[in-house]
Amino acid sequence: MKILGIAAYYHDSSASLISDGEIIAAAQEERFTRKKHDAQFPSRSIEYCLKQAELGPEQIDAIVFYEKPFIKFERLIETYVEYAPKGFQSFRKSIPLWLGEKLFQKSKLAGELEALGFNKKQSSKILFSSHHLSHAASAFYPSPFHEALILVMDGVGEWDTTSVFLGCGQKLEKVEEIHFPHSLGLIYSAFTYYCGFKVNSGEYKLMGLAPYGQPRFVDRIKSNLIKISDDGSFCLNLQYFDYCVGMKMTNSRFDQLFGHSFRKPEEELKQIHMDLACSIQAVLEEVILKICQSMKSKYGSKNLCLAGGVALNCVANARILESQIFEGIWIQPASGDAGGSLGAALAVAHQHFDIPRVIQESDTMKNSYLGPEWPDTQIQAALVKFGANFEKLEQNDILKKTAIALANQKVIGWFQGRMEFGPRSLGNRSILADARSTEMQRTLNLKIKFRESFRPFAPVLLAKDVSEHFIFKGTSPYMLLTAKLRSDLRFEVPISEQNKFGIELLHIPRSHIAAVTHLDYSARLQTIDEKSNALLFSLLNLFKDETGLGVLANTSFNVRGEPIVCTPDDAYQCFMGTGMDILVIGSFYLVKTAQNSKSLNDYKDQFALD
Repeated sequence: MKILGIAAYYHDSSASLISDGEIIAAAQEERFTRKKHDAQFPSRSIEYCLKQAELGPEQIDAIVFYEKPFIKFERLIETYVEYAPKGFQSFRKSIPLWLGEKLFQKSKLAGELEALGFNKKQSSKILFSSHHLSHAASAFYPSPFHEALILVMDGVGEWDTTSVFLGCGQKLEKVEEIHFPHSLGLIYSAFTYYCGFKVNSGEYKLMGLAPYGQPRFVDRIKSNLIKISDDGSFCLNLQYFDYCVGMKMTNSRFDQLFGHSFRKPEEELKQIHMDLACSIQAVLEEVILKICQSMKSKYGSKNLCLAGGVALNCVANARILESQIFEGIWIQPASGDAGGSLGAALAVAHQHFDIPRVIQESDTMKNSYLGPEWPDTQIQAALVKFGANFEKLEQNDILKKTAIALANQKVIGWFQGRMEFGPRSLGNRSILADARSTEMQRTLNLKIKFRESFRPFAPVLLAKDVSEHFIFKGTSPYMLLTAKLRSDLRFEVPISEQNKFGIELLHIPRSHIAAVTHLDYSARLQTIDEKSNALLFSLLNLFKDETGLGVLANTSFNVRGEPIVCTPDDAYQCFMGTGMDILVIGSFYLVKTAQNSKSLNDYKDQFALD
């Protein structure tokens, strides 16, 4: 049974393909179109999935969309009616779009599919999952658990903003829900907007900014913006928000509450923004922990699965892990809307068609390496096309040479194997650097990523060595958990520097792995073993032979505002447009200084700011 899942028309559109319950391929459309968070119909992603599975459109048995448009439209209309006449401008802007294409998505989907070669019989029988069921299925079915509680948290699906499912074997049942407009995702996005970052894009920036601040607004938030019950259920005070029917997330009353107007993008970050980030992060964690404790008490499961955009908050995830409420935790690496295409396909497979579920010790996500890969012949053709100067090396030689370059503080563009599915680069489309360097965090942010200086970087390290550096047990293959550095490895802030605050603290080394140690001595971990990524595992071991340390800084292979690179062309152009020193792509090794200077270009302004 071949099932194609589709997510589209909001943000982060994607396609996924499963065969008899096995995940074969999945990719976001942005990687092919080079448009960040692309929401259009995922034609290129579907074409890739079919190619990867070696199938023609006629061989697909079922097609499923990740949510139900009519129910979403119902929520939109009911919301506008409730708030009328307020929000008329927003209503006038959105309704024609819905009536023109969004409401009749089945016919629109059918037309798009037929343009790709699907027949009318296939396109007329498109199935529809619900938004939160798609998220829940994406978390439970690939997990290593026979039974688990599944917690889904995001901005909003059709109506649900927070939901709880019980999973057992192939069964998946929703047992709790909180409805729009009361939403953890939306209150966090409101603060994201207020601090000058893009909604549905900049929430991870707010999380990264939080350690620079103090939680001095927690009581104000809890007294005015959100009422939290003991069981974790919550209710927002909508007088402070404008997202229901307005064109903004917050309003003037929100400004008055904090004595400040919202920060415009690219304006100076001030201490108030850091304190607001810290405060809303603390409130988010409090609510989530209460929900988890209540779920555990009520349903008794020892395992937890997480999905939805809020599940990408790795700091909150770590708090759940540290609480030891659950014995096992598994988080979908594509927890945002892109993962909805995979969840929809899995839900239909196991619930509609009753395909038996396979459970593996780690998971069935194939380490999230579900995107396209490129053979050396195609890579070489691309490099020749660009007039690149390169060496072709045997694998052992290229690994050794790369390890030595990293030890010598060179920044490496690393392009190997299948592209990752989800927002994180997990070692196949990565920029790698020496985690020991006290200057590398600044270099990566300002000269290569072209992004804000406060942004932290993640360590990728050998799983067997994790306890040598961090207070952490287990594995973190998907970079979705933070951990604190061991106390005996922390560098104290010198007395001469202790009067500094906020961004001024950024360049004070915190540990022996300064490039990946955040202000609060935390790091977002990615652990690697030979089974999960043999090539990166070998590189880390060779780097350890050179330096005594099996830890590298790992960030996504792209610049600010650019999707993660997909093709050899993308990789070479990004390499030549940034301060990267070396590109290692397949079996080919390229040094920046050996390239034709005419191929250099300023990549900084190639993409819209994220």
